[in-house]
Amino acid sequence: MSEPTPLQSGIYGACPQCGAHTLFDGPVHFADRCRACGLDYRSFNVGDGPAAFLTLIIGALVVALAIGVELSIRPPFWIHVLLWVPFTAAAVVFGLRVAKGVLLSLEYRRDAHEGQLKDDAPGDGE
Repeated sequence: MSEPTPLQSGIYGACPQCGAHTLFDGPVHFADRCRACGLDYRSFNVGDGPAAFLTLIIGALVVALAIGVELSIRPPFWIHVLLWVPFTAAAVVFGLRVAKGVLLSLEYRRDAHEGQLKDDAPGDGE
């Protein structure tokens, strides 16, 4: 199987190296390594960026939709709870899964590593 695109890695949970669907071990938890090719997923660090952006994006979307529903059909409060709590939970889990998979794949493709200072940088006064 060929290398998947970053979006395919996010949506399908495909390993960025071999394309096997082994990226996730749970709804949004990465597996330790690919069961097909052995790529170590623990060496990648996607951080909390996806969660922060998704909170803002999904929060704004849910508020806009809830206001639209309230102004157009004025349902009772419990209908809002039945609509927006599961919608928000599903959107966060699916969105977080996709975003984390895309970022891990981009780190793999760009061979990204944590920033480091050179020990022998010129002009450091030695």
